[in-house]
Amino acid sequence: MGTEQYFSCCGKTICRGCDYSFCNSGNMEKCPFCNADRCSKTDEEMVDELMNRIQANDPASIYFLANSYHNGLNGYQQDLTKAIELYAKSAELGYSMAHYFLGDIYHEGGDLKKAKIHYEAAAMAGHEFARYNLGILEAKSGKMEQAVKHWTIIAMNQLLLSFEKGVVGKETINSTLIAYNNSCTEFRSESRDASIRVVLEMDDSMNNI
Repeated sequence: MGTEQYFSCCGKTICRGCDYSFCNSGNMEKCPFCNADRCSKTDEEMVDELMNRIQANDPASIYFLANSYHNGLNGYQQDLTKAIELYAKSAELGYSMAHYFLGDIYHEGGDLKKAKIHYEAAAMAGHEFARYNLGILEAKSGKMEQAVKHWTIIAMNQLLLSFEKGVVGKETINSTLIAYNNSCTEFRSESRDASIRVVLEMDDSMNNI
């Protein structure tokens, strides 16, 4: 599941870094959410738990199964059609990661309209990679102002998180906002926008080689 660890006991996920810290604190055998024993269960028991949660329309569990089919993981044969079907079901239930992966699949397949729809849904739920990709789509279509807005939201979110953790001060937030507003006034020009589009097109061509 990439950077996330899924727990079939309760259907919740946690980033692998947090799971690593949790295990190192002496809780290696427990689920960090429901405290269930995660080491004594057989593979068959975990599959049964997963399927029970899927039957109950748990979006995270449906996403986990979709990801398994998508990448051929956890004993499942790779099946993109099945993965898309399951991602779509999870997305309908509001799971942002499912929207993000659908966006990636449609983006790679050249259906930019569907890709944008799913990236937007994921971004609205706070998925920053989806918002970054939205910026890429907007830039490639020549809408640089919209692209910059998406990327600015990501940058500000990261600064605010750092502020909450005490890594940066309020003056950094304020100066960043002032610098951004000034750059919006000074930096924009048709020539610069055109040059950025050329670079993006060159990068796209290199990726397709």
